[in-house]
Amino acid sequence: MLDTLRTDFQVIFERDPAARNWLEVIFCYPGLQALWIYRLAHWLHNSLRLPFLPRLISQIARMLTGVEIHPGAVIGKGAFIDHGMGVVIGETAIIGEYVLLYQGTTLGGTGKES
Repeated sequence: MLDTLRTDFQVIFERDPAARNWLEVIFCYPGLQALWIYRLAHWLHNSLRLPFLPRLISQIARMLTGVEIHPGAVIGKGAFIDHGMGVVIGETAIIGEYVLLYQGTTLGGTGKES
């Protein structure tokens, strides 16, 4: 888990020329904050099988960051959400490693099928 969080952090410096220092990235990059909060909610969703708490955490993250990620989505390490306002990642989304997403992206199912 720590390796994934570290990779999420490091990939920003590799892909964003505006990333100047670690303090700015941690406190001013809502895409990173949303991913880190998602990883906690996803762990709770999978490990403890708690349906309410992970969804509550994801809604709080949405209010704070403008990025909505369902705790049931699967996101590989090193994902980077740049300018994340309006990004929606649904429960059925599967995102690989080192994927770059920009603002306004919506991923997930379009119907009621499982």
